[in-house]
Amino acid sequence: FFFFPAFNRKTGEPPLINGWIPYLGKALIFRKDAFKFLLDQQKKLGDIFTVHIAGRYITFIMDPFQYVYVIRNSKQLEFHEFADKMASKTFDYPALSNGKFPDLKENLHRIYQYLQGKPLDVISDHMMKNLQDIFEWKCSQATDWETEKMYKFCCSVMFEASFVTLYGRVPAADGHKVISEIRDKFIKFDASFPYLAANIPIELLGATKKVRKELIHHFLLQNMTKWLGGSKVVQARQDIFEKYELLGDYDKAAHHFAFLWASVGNTIPATFWAMYYLLRHPEALAAVRDEIDHLLQSTGQKRGPRYNIHLTREQLDNLVYLESALNESLRMCSSSMNIRISQEDFVLKLEGNQEVSLRKGDWIALYPQILHMDPEVYEDPKEYKFDRYIENGKKKTTFYKAGRKLKYFLMPFGSGISMCPGRFLAMNEMKMFLFLLLANFDVELAENKAVRLDNSRMGLGILLPDVDTAFRYKLR
Repeated sequence: FFFFPAFNRKTGEPPLINGWIPYLGKALIFRKDAFKFLLDQQKKLGDIFTVHIAGRYITFIMDPFQYVYVIRNSKQLEFHEFADKMASKTFDYPALSNGKFPDLKENLHRIYQYLQGKPLDVISDHMMKNLQDIFEWKCSQATDWETEKMYKFCCSVMFEASFVTLYGRVPAADGHKVISEIRDKFIKFDASFPYLAANIPIELLGATKKVRKELIHHFLLQNMTKWLGGSKVVQARQDIFEKYELLGDYDKAAHHFAFLWASVGNTIPATFWAMYYLLRHPEALAAVRDEIDHLLQSTGQKRGPRYNIHLTREQLDNLVYLESALNESLRMCSSSMNIRISQEDFVLKLEGNQEVSLRKGDWIALYPQILHMDPEVYEDPKEYKFDRYIENGKKKTTFYKAGRKLKYFLMPFGSGISMCPGRFLAMNEMKMFLFLLLANFDVELAENKAVRLDNSRMGLGILLPDVDTAFRYKLR
């Protein structure tokens, strides 16, 4: 038997769960079911503990009332450098933090203003039009029942609509075909994403390296300039990249590819779950459809593939049943780990005079899935309740634990400095997809197959379904 010395704990450091396998620590058991593992440790050790996972010491803060103390300490607890390193390795561009590209990170971050306020209205309008065009192209012949696989359908519609909205139309006669070829490569790359995120060398992942290179080549400037009607956010990114001579053509293309992944990698599975849960629950489907029909009637708009539906941001926001149903599916399928890295040795002060001693380089993690499935916060958390986020006909934003109001109760998009900058666009896109689907089509499940969450992406965002399932639709 080998003996491996324990990582010596200092005063004020949380209890350590080390594991007996050198380097790996608890990585295998964590990967198998992080949710169960963390709950088990919380029962044994309380709300703060450190786990050794694949050479990292990660301190988990399990009490949602303590989240705010982690989130607001953004100076000592950094996120961007960690995200930059992971993204540069995954998407094959040079790290922004290596000193060669002064202010590039800040300049790119500034561009996210195009995904908020008035510019968000513009991009949402384009998305709505593109979704309608794709629905018409794909489904306007469905006078009788058509059967398709649901995940494949969501992927096909959302990928193309997002691609055309962000990057523009491919003017070739076979534009749909070109985008579906890019989508097929994207799906292959995306299947390897959890391994790349876990730092497994791409050389060990079969054809992934070749597929990634092909995908990046689609975004070379000579290809992108042929696309028509791209978004301001992508144009602004292009303009910034041109200012950096040390950024090669391939590097710029890799950045564009990374942005595409960020735009659809989680939105596609989230759209699937929202649709799946609605179709599994007829009373939810009826309530959401009723709300949609009522809005169309009150605004004098006609439904049907030939009619263009226009929705303002205010009208989208006022669809409380649609938003609640979407939030409920996000609560059930999101599994992101909010990570921060300690920039120095320091003592993190928490509520109730608690203190946690951290070393430089330590990771701190919040795991909101624990909160989302907490029966104290959400009664019967494993049950889908489409109106969970509605109270007296209005949006419900007050949730309690142990009699105290929670500041954070739903966190599918991360938190604080790591919050997804595209979250408003993502919510709009998913609402518009569901709106058009339910306004124009009768939809129902074609097989009674239980679809479960595939846990291989635990900690990385929206979980994928473990199997696809068939549904059918026809024009209303």
